[in-house]
Amino acid sequence: MQVIIVDDNQVNLTLLKVMCRQLPDVVSLEFLNPLEALAWCSSHEPDLVVVDFQMPQMDGISFIKALRQVPGREQTPILMITANHELSVRYEALQIGANDFLTKPVDRMEFVARSRNMLAVRAGQKALQDRAQWLAVEVARATATILERERDTIFRLSRAAEYRDPETGAHVMRMAHYSKLIAAHLGQPAEEQELLLQAAPMHDIGKVGTPDHILLKPGRLTPEELVIMREHAAIGYEILRGSTSPFLELAAVVALTHHEKFDGSGYPRGLAGEAIPLPGRIVAVADVFDALTSVRPYKPAWPLEKALDFLREQRGSHFDPACVDAFLSDLPAVLAIGERFQDDPDDVAAQRMRAGESTPP
Repeated sequence: MQVIIVDDNQVNLTLLKVMCRQLPDVVSLEFLNPLEALAWCSSHEPDLVVVDFQMPQMDGISFIKALRQVPGREQTPILMITANHELSVRYEALQIGANDFLTKPVDRMEFVARSRNMLAVRAGQKALQDRAQWLAVEVARATATILERERDTIFRLSRAAEYRDPETGAHVMRMAHYSKLIAAHLGQPAEEQELLLQAAPMHDIGKVGTPDHILLKPGRLTPEELVIMREHAAIGYEILRGSTSPFLELAAVVALTHHEKFDGSGYPRGLAGEAIPLPGRIVAVADVFDALTSVRPYKPAWPLEKALDFLREQRGSHFDPACVDAFLSDLPAVLAIGERFQDDPDDVAAQRMRAGESTPP
């Protein structure tokens, strides 16, 4: 352990250094200049500071005040050396943070005993700090495990929806990354961007409650079928809501609101403008764009420019203008996402089989 001795008298420094040698596992460092000692303590962490009161450049009281203002030195043990008659100095030193005192002339046995006791206190402080750091690491590790399980749950629930929906797994990955891209260009914090990336794939989980003859119908839905189809937004919300997981809570909001339209003509609640939660407005753009530019059993993929023109035309009616502008502001990133997450031909074939097709259209 490191003991710092501060005294403007070289003889006193030498005597205290010799006394420190009787302390086990202790290394001492001596300073004639209190300002140099304070600078050292600001960049290093001493285990015990022994400081004299009477010094010309900075007395012991001023030194203790300055040391206690150094971040991380609030609990460093301080042993102050004073004369017998300096009781007022002791009282003041106690008030500003001194832990113990030695009286001049310093008695060797007393110095060793008091220093040993204060170093024992310091050892206890270090043990608590180490324990706290260990606990912090363990909590972080456990939290990471929980988050990974939540992500796994989200992925598996998303896959469950895919098996009933004529869409591919790459669709949910693309629209999730499009959503994160939009959030980033809207200035959302990185943590919220990541949360949306994980939650967006759950947007259509409610389709697990949609009958197959409606969900997989290759042609246009009747008005009655359309009413049933639109129930998937509320169903998804009911599946996901009430969770203590921030991922699933956000996913519930996305599931409920990603079919709302900026002009209020969407469903299920007919919300308009900023009454629609921002995650729902973001996912609406990402989901529709990817649906337009992807092959479906009931339609070919739209050309890129046609899909972009649709977003521009629907800016302010279907879509939040800010979300459309954020999406269009970084088309190279949009194209990179499309290249990164391409549809697996086997997935496309499987989805067509579930839609009742044996061969591609």
